[in-house]
Amino acid sequence: MPDKNTYLIDFGDNVRNIRKRKGLSQEELASRAGLHRTYIGMIERGEKNITLSNIIKLSHALNIIPSTLLENLTHGEC
Repeated sequence: MPDKNTYLIDFGDNVRNIRKRKGLSQEELASRAGLHRTYIGMIERGEKNITLSNIIKLSHALNIIPSTLLENLTHGEC
């Protein structure tokens, strides 16, 4: 099973890729989500284990369903 950091890095990559596709800066995303810009950067680098409430905030700010942020995470054996 991949370690927790692998999941966090994959999740952060999803946030970054979607944010860039939407043409948003980290600062713009942070403002829309009610979060701090440095927190967005830490999420994108896989340095923060984000809470469910913040996943919801990000998904609303990105105008996507929350499960989109969880797609393509590295899967290990369960």
